[in-house]
Order: sequence, then C-alpha cells, then structure tokens
Amino acid sequence: MRLVACDNCHTQYDVAEIAAKVFDCRCGNPVENRPPAPVDAEIRRCGACGALTTPETERCAYCNATIERDDRKLSLICPECFARNADDGRFCTACGVAFRPEAIPMTASELPCPVCEALMAPRSVAGIAINECDHCNGLWVPENDFDRIVERAVALRDEPERATPTPRVTGANPAAQQVRYRRCPECSQFMHRRNFRKASGVIIDRCHEHGTWLDADELEQIAGFLASGRDASPLLTEVPKRVRGSADASDVRIRFGFDTDSRRKDGGVVHSLVDVLFDFLK
Repeated sequence: MRLVACDNCHTQYDVAEIAAKVFDCRCGNPVENRPPAPVDAEIRRCGACGALTTPETERCAYCNATIERDDRKLSLICPECFARNADDGRFCTACGVAFRPEAIPMTASELPCPVCEALMAPRSVAGIAINECDHCNGLWVPENDFDRIVERAVALRDEPERATPTPRVTGANPAAQQVRYRRCPECSQFMHRRNFRKASGVIIDRCHEHGTWLDADELEQIAGFLASGRDASPLLTEVPKRVRGSADASDVRIRFGFDTDSRRKDGGVVHSLVDVLFDFLK
C-alpha cells in the first residue's frame, strides 16, 4: 500500500496501482501521485489500535499487538507526517492518524458498446477511468490513456524482481482473422484496425480522436506480449529500405544505357515514349 493525502480535505488514497500522475480528489482539488519522502520518527502509538505507548514497549497494553521496530518492515509512509510504518498498520505510530484510503472518484459516463450496443459502465484500472461492457467483456480506453496503460505494463516488465510470466499471446496472422470494423462509442465513426506493435497478433480498434477499443482478454494478451520480452516488429524500428521502382531518372538511364544527349533531336523535340518517361522522372 502507498498512500497520498489531499492537501485540502486530507482524504487518503492508495496509489500503489495508480498510473495517473495527477488525479482529482472528491473535493475537486488535484492530488499529485508522488510518494512522500519517508521520515524516521519516534514510535509513540500502537499501529494496530492507535493507543499511546512508550519507546520501550514491545507489545501494546490495550490490544496486545506487537510494536514493530524493525526498519526493514516499515514500508508504509504516513501521508500526513511521512513517518515509516508497518505495511499492515491501521494507525500512524508517530502522529496517530488512521489509515483509511478511499477509492479515487471517476467522472466517466456510460457509453454504448461497439460490439453489442449495451451501455458500458465506467470503472477504473490503475487509476485510469475506462468503460467495460458486462455482456461481451470488452473495454473502452479513452483518448491516450491506452498508451499510459501500456507504459505501466512495460515498467512492470522491466522491474528486475518480477518473474517473467508466460505470455498469453505468441503471435498470430491478422490476415487470417475475420475482419470486423467497430464504431467509436463517442463519435460513431468506424475505427482503424491495428496490429499492436505490428508483431503481437492482437488487433485493436483505434479512434485517433477519442480512444481505443479492446475486445475481451485483449488487454491481458497485450500485457502478456509485453511481459514476455518480445520485441516490436522491425517495421517500427528499422529505416525502410529502398523499394523497387524508387530509382531516379539517372539510375534508369544507366540501367538501360540511354544517353541524355541523344534523347532530343531537331531543336529538342521529344521523339520517343522513353523521352517522355525521362522528362517525367526529372
């Protein structure tokens, strides 16, 4: 658990799984998702019940809970006084404030599902407001929030202490799949189909103005693709090679042995179809 508190109303939020850098508190005040710097403070209260204690006490006289003093186990930082606390603590051992995080409020509204047209209820994933269809389990990720979810998945993949999970997707041939164009739930225009990273085989639907549609399990498949450590398609990273037919006029002349000085005759009048092509390529 990682807590931050609103500077205005002191409402606490657990941001351990929140990707947004800033979010709005229920009072309307913007809250910055930034863990505070910890402070080594004197233990004055029981972390289980909040009762007063002394520096020498090993167990609380009221609830008999162990007073944790091992710095290696004090990972929860109080959002008010920034003192170190046990991760399962209910009260700050320094200032006594109760740890009561609340759900981050969402402002999203219901939207029609691009697949079954049922109304999709708003919900939150990693602090990002999305819409989920209860009938087909599809997800609508608004605007550029899809990129933020992907960035978070990449960050989790790069953490050295995390075990690499087995990917849910190993690649596919999008050309072999049935093509279904979805309409954007906000503007009703047909969305563009895109093979994620051009190598995953996961076809997502994207409205460049409003957001991204993911069919059931596609978010999990994308996370598995990223966690597997596979690279994106070279089409996204390599400089395109010179394609056939892109040669300029001089290359054509050399290849076919034409002399530019002999292309014209009688005052520069074009006398063959090859001359016309040369002039077009200039």
